[in-house]
Amino acid sequence: MVNRVWGRLIGSLTALGLMVGAASAVTAPILVVDAESGKVLYSQGATDPWYPASITKLMTAYVALDMVRQGKVSLDTLLTISPAAAAEPPSKMGFKPGTQITLDNALKIIMVKSANDVSWAIGEGLGGSVEGFADMMNETAHRIGMRESRWYNPNGLPEPRQWTSARDMAILARALMRDFPNQQGLFSISAIQYGKAVMANHNGLLGRYPGADGMKTGFICSGGFNVVATATRGGRRIIAVVMGQPSARERDIKAADLFDYGFGQSAGWTAPTLESLPASNVAAPPDMRPYICDKRKPMPVDEGPGALTASGPGANSAATQLLGSITPDASNLAFAALGNANVRGRTLPPRAPLQPIPVWIGSSPTEGAMALAREEQEAQAAKQAALEAAQRKRAEAKAAKDAAREAAKQAASEKAAKARAAAVTAPKAATKTAGKDKGVPAATSAYTSVEVAPKASAKEASKPAAKPAHKPAAKKPEAKPAAKKADKPTKAKNDES
Repeated sequence: MVNRVWGRLIGSLTALGLMVGAASAVTAPILVVDAESGKVLYSQGATDPWYPASITKLMTAYVALDMVRQGKVSLDTLLTISPAAAAEPPSKMGFKPGTQITLDNALKIIMVKSANDVSWAIGEGLGGSVEGFADMMNETAHRIGMRESRWYNPNGLPEPRQWTSARDMAILARALMRDFPNQQGLFSISAIQYGKAVMANHNGLLGRYPGADGMKTGFICSGGFNVVATATRGGRRIIAVVMGQPSARERDIKAADLFDYGFGQSAGWTAPTLESLPASNVAAPPDMRPYICDKRKPMPVDEGPGALTASGPGANSAATQLLGSITPDASNLAFAALGNANVRGRTLPPRAPLQPIPVWIGSSPTEGAMALAREEQEAQAAKQAALEAAQRKRAEAKAAKDAAREAAKQAASEKAAKARAAAVTAPKAATKTAGKDKGVPAATSAYTSVEVAPKASAKEASKPAAKPAHKPAAKKPEAKPAAKKADKPTKAKNDES
C-alpha cells in the first residue's frame, strides 16, 4: 500500500516538475485542526491570503449571533429586503424588495442556500449599512484573533480587497463552536423548505461523510472552491479547511481524506497551535480565474454532489497543484495534499435522505404562509396575463400575416388583369399603325417629305375615268421619198406656201 501511495506521489511530483516552467505553482491552502485544543495536525499555506467567497457568511453569522448574545437584537428581529439586496446576483432567494424575514430564518437560509440577497439584508439591517456591518466584521475578527482577514461585504461576492486565510477561518470555526454552543445545529442543516421548494445544503460532506456536521462552502472564480468543514467521531471533533480547488467534488473528497487523516492522528505536545503558525510572505491572493473558470469548459457551480467538475485533460495544471510536506505513512494526507489526479474517478457515497427545515417570510409561519399564498396567486395571475398577452400577440401576428397575404394576392390579381388587358389591345394598335403606314414608300425616312393623294370616296371610285379634254395629237407619218412628192398636183404646192 505504501509503495503504491509513494508511486502516485512521485508521479505527481514529476508531472509538477515538468509544468513549473509553464506556470508558477500555487500552494492551495490546507489545514487540519483538533477543534478542542486548537492543535494543528497538518497545514500548508495556512496563513497565505486567499479570496474567501461564501465562507464569508460564517463571519456574518458570528457577528449576528454575537449581537443576539449582547441583547442588541433577537432572532425574531425582522430584516427588510432592500432594492440593493434584491439586486445581488445568485445564489439568492429572489425575494422582492420590501419582503421581511426574521434573523433566525435569514441565518438558516445563508448557511444552507448561501443566499447573497439575504446576507446583504443582514448586513444592512444589523449594521445600518453594508459598510457599517463590514466595520463590525473587522472589529470582531480582530477581537477573536483573526490576523489575515479583511472584510468589505457580508456575502463573499467578488471584492478584490476582501481576503482571509485558512488559519483565520479555523479560528472563526472554533469561536463559533465555543461562543455559541446552542447554535451548532445551524451549521448542519441538510436542507431548507420554502413553500413547496426544497433546497439542499451546498456542503457535499453532510449526509455523505460519517460524522460531518458543518460548516460552510464557498466558490468564486478568483478563489476556487473553498470549504470550512467539521466532523465528529468518538467524541472528537476535527476542523478541515480546504481552499482553491477546481471543483466541488475534488474539494469534498480532499476534505474527507483530511478528516480520515486527522482522526488517525493525535495532537502531541509538540504540535503547533493556530496562534503560533508563522505569518505568510505572500503579498496578495492569487487570481485563480484563468484556471478555475476556463472558457473552454462549463462554468463550475457550488452545488455539492451535483457540481460540475473541471477535472480532465489539463486540470492538473501547476496553477491548481497542491504542495506540502508528506509523511510516508499518511496515505489519506497524500491524496488530499498532492495533485488533482489523485481524486479522479473517486466519489463520496450517496447522500442520506434530506431532512428539510421550514423557513418563511414575515414574523410567523402563519403570516409567511399567507404571504406565500398571495405571492403564488400574484405569480399565477402574472403567468396568466403573460399567456394571454402572448396569445394576443400571436393572434395579431397571424392577422397581420393574413392581411399581408391577402394584399399580395390582390396585387397579383390586379397585375394579371392589367396584363390580360394589355394583351387584348396590343393587336388592334398594331393593325391601326400598319394601316396608317400603307402607301408610304419604303425609302421614306424622317428626312423625306412624301405627299399622299387623298383617298377617293366609294362613289367616285365606282365612276369610269373621265375622258381627257384634248385628244392627243396623231403621230405624223414619216416623210415619203422625194420622188413620190413630185407627182402631187400644183394645188398642193400652193397650199404649202
